[in-house]
Amino acid sequence: MQKVVLLVDVQNIYYTTRQAYHCNFDYNQFWKQATSDREVVKAIAYTTDRNDKKQQEFQNILRAIGFEVKLKPFIQRSDGSTKGDWDVGITIDALEYGKDADVLVLASGDGDFVLLVEKLKNSYNTEVEVYGVPMLTALSLKQSASIYLPIEGELLLK
Repeated sequence: MQKVVLLVDVQNIYYTTRQAYHCNFDYNQFWKQATSDREVVKAIAYTTDRNDKKQQEFQNILRAIGFEVKLKPFIQRSDGSTKGDWDVGITIDALEYGKDADVLVLASGDGDFVLLVEKLKNSYNTEVEVYGVPMLTALSLKQSASIYLPIEGELLLK
């Protein structure tokens, strides 16, 4: 049985799915698809904490599916821009857990992860599957992945 690590960039998946399809990502279907006939070593969903009841309910759903939920404070700057990305945290965890896994599943369309994907593949011989919204996933990330899986169809809640 393959050992798999799942890492989900929740903000990226939420906003790209909403922008492209005007609906939400189906985390249950994703779990079913990404873990089928595999042993889950680690599963982490990275998100921001706005101290919002609806968001806390969503985080509890993620936990019930099997994800560890890592939270970072949501920061709104005085100019109106926001901060809350998890790129460094995802990268650190991917290097820590991915080196001992057969497959690392990354749900994100962020092209900043290309170097991480290359490192996992070349240094640790870890297969990297990337899930992302086709029109909003960096081409470089699609190309660097061992397998690119588009978020569409049954991975969407309609």
